[in-house]
Amino acid sequence: MRAAAQLPASLVGVTLMREAFNPNTGKLTDQALPMSERERMADLFAGAIGTFKNPLSHRKVGNSEPMPAMEELLFASRLLRFVK
Repeated sequence: MRAAAQLPASLVGVTLMREAFNPNTGKLTDQALPMSERERMADLFAGAIGTFKNPLSHRKVGNSEPMPAMEELLFASRLLRFVK
């Protein structure tokens, strides 16, 4: 995301997503979409990183079940399709 949005390394996590998908100025925001959809896209990416990536970065999260991992990979793959 950082490379695609050409944002500095100082931006991380939710802050990075909010900047990249800022409804008005985000470099990854599709300005052709209605404002409400641009806002929800920012929420989606901020929520995804806050839910799936941040816990793994800040504490040990043990889950040995393969299905949740596969579902998260599919979700991440779908999100990446929005990145231009």
